[in-house]
Amino acid sequence: MFYWLLYLKLFRYFPPFRIFRYLTFRTAFASLTALFTGLVIGPLVIRRLREFQIGQYIREEGPKAHQKKAGTPTMGGLLIAISIIVPTLLWADLSNRFVWIAVFSTCAFAAIGFADDYLKVAHRRNLGLTGKAKLGLQITASVLVAVALIAMQTGGLYSTKLMVPFAKQFRPDLVIQSLQSNPAFWPVAFLPFIAFVVLVIVGSSNAVNLTDGLDGLAIGCTVIAAGALAVLTYVSGHASFSAYLELQRMPQVGELTIFCGAMVGASIGFLWYNAHPAEVFMGDVGSLALGGAIGTVAVIIKQALLLAV
Repeated sequence: MFYWLLYLKLFRYFPPFRIFRYLTFRTAFASLTALFTGLVIGPLVIRRLREFQIGQYIREEGPKAHQKKAGTPTMGGLLIAISIIVPTLLWADLSNRFVWIAVFSTCAFAAIGFADDYLKVAHRRNLGLTGKAKLGLQITASVLVAVALIAMQTGGLYSTKLMVPFAKQFRPDLVIQSLQSNPAFWPVAFLPFIAFVVLVIVGSSNAVNLTDGLDGLAIGCTVIAAGALAVLTYVSGHASFSAYLELQRMPQVGELTIFCGAMVGASIGFLWYNAHPAEVFMGDVGSLALGGAIGTVAVIIKQALLLAV
């Protein structure tokens, strides 16, 4: 919003607003906005969660040391989601489709996690959505992301070629070109790409979900992963850096640096309340949203194989 208002609309009247065109400036302020959003509204969110008695339910078969964490407010991932989405909408170029795909993925996986957490609270047990239901919803959201990328690929705005770390000249295409030209089998040509996107995004979301369990563990890892993705998105969108590192240049991908920067700021803000002893847990609403966001960005910038590292 600020990019549209202060640069596209008001720059001609006030030249110093030129600074809002620079990606690094907007990324820095998106990170700070996310950080302060988390720090400021964190106490309010935690207080509300306590008032609604939304506490963590610990598995009975879990370690005895974890039982004392029962009752700690959960669903703190709402704080993370707000701290990512709001700064992104404020500082990013909202005409960029990649930004909206990342925002959609974050919101979709946050909604799945919210439903799972809500059912746990309603049942007062550590039993939310069934495994099949949760996986089915995750696959559906991932397929929608893949379809959006395919639509951009047909318009020449995206490439389905995969980048392999340490083998930069080897870029296999995940779309079967021989079938793409055949009207009868056209949808089948995209199945490998869709399957790959589903594997990466669903795997990433569940990886963060499985990592979440100790105070500050999952969110600490997210800070590192989101920071690395912020660098990679900026490099992929920069003409000189992408050429020097032999990366495929994707100019529009650069706007995702703001999204990743907001993710870093939001994670650090949440870590303040999640560090030992944790005042709040992120719950599935946070872990699935973060994992879905990380996986989506990795797919868009073609660093899905590097994500495993």
